[in-house]
Amino acid sequence: VQLVESGGRLVQAGGSLRLSCVASGRTFSRYLMGWFRQAPGKEREFVSAISAGIAYYSDSVKGRFTIFRDNAKSTVYLQMNSLKLEDTANYYCAADDRFPTTAIKYDYKYWGQGTLVTVSS
Repeated sequence: VQLVESGGRLVQAGGSLRLSCVASGRTFSRYLMGWFRQAPGKEREFVSAISAGIAYYSDSVKGRFTIFRDNAKSTVYLQMNSLKLEDTANYYCAADDRFPTTAIKYDYKYWGQGTLVTVSS
C-alpha cells in the first residue's frame, strides 16, 4: 500500500485546513487509517484513526479535528478546525490491516511521506 498525503500549508491560528491521503490498492476499506503528526524535536504522536466508521481522536484534537474516509476514492481526510500554534507539525497518514484500532505508531505497517502544516499567529 502506498500512501500520499496532501493539503498541508501555512494557515493562521483559528483557521481550518483539510488534509487528504490517497491510498493505492484495492482493499482500502479493510484498512485502519490513521493520522499522526511530528513537530520539530518531538516524537511522532497519534492524532486520529478510523476503522469501519468508528473514529478515534487524541485528547489534544478532540472536538476540533474530524477524520472521515471515502472508500470509493481510497482516501482518508482530516478536517482540522480552530487550528492552534501547537498544531504545527508534519502530518503523516498511516495504514494497517491487522488491528481494529490502535494509536500506537509501531502498529502501523504503511506510512506516507507527510505533509507540512504550519499555523501562524
